[in-house]
Amino acid sequence: MSERFLLIGHPVAHSLSPAIHGAAYEALGRAGRYELVDAPDEAAVAALVERLRSGDIQGANVTVPWKRLALSLADRVDESARDVGAANVLARAPDGAVVAYNTDAPGLARELAELVDELGGWGKASGACVLGNGGAALGAVVACRLAGAKRILVTARAFRATEDPLSWSRAAALRRLGAELLPWPEPREGGGQGVQLAPEQLDGIQLVVQATSAGMHGADPGEGIGHLVPWTQVPRLAAYDLVYNPEQTPFLRRAVEAGHLARGGLGMLVRQAALAIEIWWGTLPPLPPLRRAAAHALAARAAKEPGDAGR
Repeated sequence: MSERFLLIGHPVAHSLSPAIHGAAYEALGRAGRYELVDAPDEAAVAALVERLRSGDIQGANVTVPWKRLALSLADRVDESARDVGAANVLARAPDGAVVAYNTDAPGLARELAELVDELGGWGKASGACVLGNGGAALGAVVACRLAGAKRILVTARAFRATEDPLSWSRAAALRRLGAELLPWPEPREGGGQGVQLAPEQLDGIQLVVQATSAGMHGADPGEGIGHLVPWTQVPRLAAYDLVYNPEQTPFLRRAVEAGHLARGGLGMLVRQAALAIEIWWGTLPPLPPLRRAAAHALAARAAKEPGDAGR
């Protein structure tokens, strides 16, 4: 009998998850169906969670904007989801309880650890800097810690130096995760290419994670975030952009042009899916076929709809 799994979100039509999960099920020799379900409101999400609780479906991924809601609807919350304050995986326990997990953070952590290893490993300062203060940034802070960073800075456009830091959006949540908050830099005199962090603010930083939607198809073009890091004035570092469509964002392009090590977010998407499958079936699928399937699906979409947005 084929087991049934869902992706719950709004919208979900352009998700790469079916391609990734299809490749995983084939690699594992399992009969599974993976479906996209567009849930337009909270009631629709609650109804789907109830179907999971009843056993009608065996597991679900959750994407924007319902990750925090999924956490609140679960019967039990795994530590991975509690730390981030959001769930992207729901599983049905043997007793029928719905358990919430987060595989985004551990999936990203493995990507970051691998990238830092390519750089030569963590140094004495073991510092990371996260750009953004949304849900993805919270997950990125947790991922940086899991990857081995001992000091984590966070800056976001909402962190205005003229305002009380205690009023900054999600400041309390980020501090609870151990992050240090930096005010967003002020525009430089004469304008130029936009705001930029001072090199001394990134002293000891070896990893920068871009955790906003800037640069994603259909979102902010990302030129501003690409210039935020003073790439030519800091030692070689690892740069990771959670955006995976397009493959080369302004953030990544600026990093590479200055000789830094850079990687986009497709690997995180694959790893979080693999970890979800491990939760549901108890077996971690091999990553290479999942990566190939994701890259192929993304390339096919780009060829068919070059101006479309990706998720």
